[in-house]
Amino acid sequence: MDLNLDGKVILVTGGASGIGNAIVRALGNEGAIPIIIDKNEVDLNSDQPNIYSYVADLISPEACRRVIEKVTSDFERIDGVVNNAGFNDSIGLEKGSPEQFIKSLTNNSGHYYFMVHYALPWLKKSKGSIVNIGSKTSVTGQGKTSGYVAAKGAILALTREWAVELLPYSIRVNAVIPAEVATPLYETWLSSFPDPESKRKEITRNIPLGHRLTTPEEIANTVVFLLSDRSSHTTGQWIFVDGGYTHLDRSI
Repeated sequence: MDLNLDGKVILVTGGASGIGNAIVRALGNEGAIPIIIDKNEVDLNSDQPNIYSYVADLISPEACRRVIEKVTSDFERIDGVVNNAGFNDSIGLEKGSPEQFIKSLTNNSGHYYFMVHYALPWLKKSKGSIVNIGSKTSVTGQGKTSGYVAAKGAILALTREWAVELLPYSIRVNAVIPAEVATPLYETWLSSFPDPESKRKEITRNIPLGHRLTTPEEIANTVVFLLSDRSSHTTGQWIFVDGGYTHLDRSI
């Protein structure tokens, strides 16, 4: 299926690694022009020459403004934004402070607002699409990570809010919600246990579909579909790509 993404300029925050990088690669394969927005320099190889990278510290509204100005100066358009960057900083209720909580909220959800705010004039012109990457923790809870979970809950709420606010401009807004995804960071986390394979089996036995981790590419495929006009009447949705982990009976 042709997703009609040829030449579309799509910003992907946190696109240097993990889920974000899988999204970038999938967009490149569809002929889009993915723009990685990341705090780290990215060593771009030549297998997909239409991928570009800009460095920005996303916790700064001013940095987000500047990177949008740079992208639009270089490409003169923005057709989509994928808000993906974030990290579980384990700022809990007991082990944490109000100051750390506020910082965690900003670090994990502030830039979602900053990027869309500054990109909005261009998205209006292109009638573009926004995809926010969430987390199953926002609907299941996790424990000991109040800041991250609150931020991810806010992201889901903003998805619905923006879908309503941007209806007059035909800008669609959706969220993709992963659960247990086989990223390099996840593998590093597994390796911190005394018996990583035992821990992996403990987790995957609770994932109903196939009893395996979701791949980054499976997340990316859904994101790319939502960015495309093949999902032209889909907005305000939370799409769970998690093998049924969040909603199905885990005893299956």
